[in-house]
Amino acid sequence: MENSKRKMNSNVPTKECQYGADCYRVNPVHFREYSHPHIENVLAKAPSLAEVKIPDHLNTNKSVFEEQLKIVSKLYPNLQGDSNINPEKKIKMNDTDVPPSSFALSTTSACKAEEPKASSSTSVNKNPIDALFAERRARMQAAQRDKPTCAAVSSAAMQPEAESSASTSNTGISLQQSLPRDINAYFPVVAPRGHMAQKLAAAAPYNFFLTTITASKPTHTEPLSITFQELLDASLGQLESSVQMNFMVDIGWLLAHYFFAGYENVPLLVLYGDETPELRMVTKKKPNVTAVKVEIKTPFGVHHSKMGLYGYRDGSMRIVISTANLYEDDWHNRTQGLWVSPRLPAVPDGSDTTYGESVTDFRVNLLAYLEAYKLPHLQPWMARIRKTDFSDIRVCLVASVPGGHVNTPKGPLWGHPRLGHLLARHAAPVDDSCPLVAQSSSIGSLGPTPESWVLAEIMASFRKDSAPVGIRRLPGFRMIYPSYSNVRQSHDGLLGGGCLPYVRATNVKQEWLKDYLHQWCSRTRHRNKAMPHIKTYCRWSHRGLYWFLLTSANLSKAAWGVYNKTGRFEKPLRINSYEIGVLFLPKLLLDENFFPMEANKKHPPFPMPYDVPIVPYAPEDTPFLMDYLTQ
Repeated sequence: MENSKRKMNSNVPTKECQYGADCYRVNPVHFREYSHPHIENVLAKAPSLAEVKIPDHLNTNKSVFEEQLKIVSKLYPNLQGDSNINPEKKIKMNDTDVPPSSFALSTTSACKAEEPKASSSTSVNKNPIDALFAERRARMQAAQRDKPTCAAVSSAAMQPEAESSASTSNTGISLQQSLPRDINAYFPVVAPRGHMAQKLAAAAPYNFFLTTITASKPTHTEPLSITFQELLDASLGQLESSVQMNFMVDIGWLLAHYFFAGYENVPLLVLYGDETPELRMVTKKKPNVTAVKVEIKTPFGVHHSKMGLYGYRDGSMRIVISTANLYEDDWHNRTQGLWVSPRLPAVPDGSDTTYGESVTDFRVNLLAYLEAYKLPHLQPWMARIRKTDFSDIRVCLVASVPGGHVNTPKGPLWGHPRLGHLLARHAAPVDDSCPLVAQSSSIGSLGPTPESWVLAEIMASFRKDSAPVGIRRLPGFRMIYPSYSNVRQSHDGLLGGGCLPYVRATNVKQEWLKDYLHQWCSRTRHRNKAMPHIKTYCRWSHRGLYWFLLTSANLSKAAWGVYNKTGRFEKPLRINSYEIGVLFLPKLLLDENFFPMEANKKHPPFPMPYDVPIVPYAPEDTPFLMDYLTQ
């Protein structure tokens, strides 16, 4: 009776949400479609939103529940005080109190731009990102209720194994040894166990993979497609400890992978950029897991690098550099890239400190990058790296660290000058008619003209090669970025653009960029409808591929750096964010001037992530803008 009266007075929907008190949605559209009696009753009993008391028994994250209260209060204001309270006593809700509807959908979870903002206000972004992880838990709890015999493992992976399952009512199902390890009940794509080492050997010499696409079945068995679970495959080695460095981390999703791989109690260090309640509490619940937020001192910078360090029981280790955040959606229907190193053995006892260095100086450059964090948690790993043989690595490390930088006696260490330095040393002479092709999932503020930064700085570094310095013309510039039509036809429709945080406010200031834009096309790799979160830069001609860079760095000043042009005492290159990538050079990998782009008898073709030749925008095309999801 009370519920029916409440619905009549407030016009709330009659159909109730299937998750009940476990619902973690913060999408206003969801609350227009479904009733949530546990929220509506709480509002009806309170004179105002400010006086709401959250019952202890509600199985929700407090911050998410508070966000839900705001949404329901705004949608159905007559609910408050059972419709009998003077409206003037009720709290007036601002539009900014309710996040844009599309941000809360799971397929748009990366709407939170990984690039710096022009403003420090990020309040509308934070709660939806938190709610993404909570919503994941709710879905898995519902799946567990529907399939009681399956081992659905969720963010409650953070519960100690000694606790009973009854104690996990707030966070899901506990990770206990007695649970059947039914991985197929949790992950949509599961590769056969025990084959990753063989797959990696077959991927030589490039070791370059793309993530599987849930909605594209050909990618499930493609030799150069992998899942995150395969990075933990026992064939690669018995894991002793590991580090995961990333921007966004759903710790429940990540720990589920470790659980199914049999490593739920193995030491794990997580360095992350985006704060969540789950990451703050994980060490208390799982003592073997240490989570550390990477603080950025530069304005608008983020910890954007995506790298894994895997240490094995025999003393060897492995490096994985990728473009994917560590949460479900980034490994679902988005195109992501990964480079997986060979297994790197420990150096023999008593070896010289230079023993086992890569021909590309990968080890010393990795140590310099890790040293930049100034975190004591990384010191044991740096000691281990110094005692590891990196001689089988033949790619170059290209990274960025926040701060002001000058060249060192060994040349520039970071940002776009670092890439230019490597190209000048190792890249074969490139014909100036061969354009630079940039491809990223976000675009920064590039300036009012192409000459502002792209042609003046990026092209100045990216055009370099080992030819003698002389009079050269500026190569062409091309940019691959999904158009609106690309995203509309994606596996997830417009929501597929959730990983493309380019906004109209930036676009209108650089409309010149449209003349350089090209479509996302990847039919050859069965990823035409999988929107790219991968970032790549390369140059090719009819002769082959001159070089190829896989990186976390979008095309932005924050990621690549910008030279300071004013002030006498400022450092010349300013970088805001942490980034990391690997540069593939044919001279170092194949002892050739080009990577083949088609099969030949001598070397396998380089596995390009998109189709070549590339397709320019049509006159009616526009780049996809995040604003389309918030309107």
